[in-house]
Amino acid sequence: MSQLFSPFSISSVTLPNRIVIAPMCQYSAVNGEASDWHLMHLGNLAISGAGLLIIEATAVEQEGRISPADLGLWSDATESALARVLSAVRKYSNIPIAIQLAHAGRKASTAAPWDGGGLVDANHGGWPTVAPSALAFMPEDPEPTALDAAGLQRILQAFVAAAQRAYKLGIDAIEIHAAHGYLLHEFLSPLSNQRDDEYGGSLENCMRFPLAVFEAMRAAVPPEMPIGVRISATDWVDGGWDLDQSVAFANALKARGCAFIHVSSGGLSPLQKIPVGPNYQVPLAASIRAETGLPTITVGLITEADDAEAIIADGQADMVGLARGILYDPRWPWHAAAKLGAQVEAPPQYWRCQPREQKALFGDIRFRQR
Repeated sequence: MSQLFSPFSISSVTLPNRIVIAPMCQYSAVNGEASDWHLMHLGNLAISGAGLLIIEATAVEQEGRISPADLGLWSDATESALARVLSAVRKYSNIPIAIQLAHAGRKASTAAPWDGGGLVDANHGGWPTVAPSALAFMPEDPEPTALDAAGLQRILQAFVAAAQRAYKLGIDAIEIHAAHGYLLHEFLSPLSNQRDDEYGGSLENCMRFPLAVFEAMRAAVPPEMPIGVRISATDWVDGGWDLDQSVAFANALKARGCAFIHVSSGGLSPLQKIPVGPNYQVPLAASIRAETGLPTITVGLITEADDAEAIIADGQADMVGLARGILYDPRWPWHAAAKLGAQVEAPPQYWRCQPREQKALFGDIRFRQR
């Protein structure tokens, strides 16, 4: 029996298999509101046969967007727009759906990647950025404003309010974005956090604000709604955030009721040197899983069904995340199931597509013949 296609439970949410669609920014919202593109995009992925779909990084306040076209969940209008999309998707798919809640910090106010990704100034819809310290991401960028006590409280409450909206929408789980150089990661890393107050300096202090955000969100929604965290396990820069610190952070999250840890890396510094290759982040996830016992999602150039199967079977992670790979092949779970001798759920409109030699792919399906 395929381990990749065995069920797995994250708190009260049971996944039919271990394939996770990782959050992928679409830069297609208007004023933070989900658009018809999101209806098409999420609808397509919802019938992929994966075990969990995580909605892209969703800003908890306007200033927390990566770009002016980022998805948001900070107002009645953004909530209503996402509700429309989710309602349509739910008519045709029962895939568990999570949402990644985020604040971009000093990496906010940038253009979409296909528009160059550069800083957007105030004349073109941009805004001033905030961060733990007045340290820019790129040398040519203007310095962000270091957050004061009022700013920290505003952002914490924005995360809480977005979590409550997510629960109201019937979303199954929440993932807090503390990776890729965005605000919560900026607090963790000594490369971006040079504060001399209770939020900087020691590891305990650097973890204080991200942990406070997690605790407040955990208290704001019912305990049966899982809340996990995505982290960058290393900055890939000497003197930056590293694996040992990630283990300590994950253990602190576990003690506070964290349901899962989603392990990525990098994104905080342009000086990073990432040894990119197939499955290159899997050892990071395996170490954190072994040290903490937290349910763990691994991600990063996992493209082959056999590799994904081995990751689960060998106990390196509990779930395998796909991002760019599933954009390229939205039926990756179908193809993996066919290769591994497993089954997936698919809408009845597509049952007739299964190849003759794979008649068990969608289960024991019989068609009435005319």
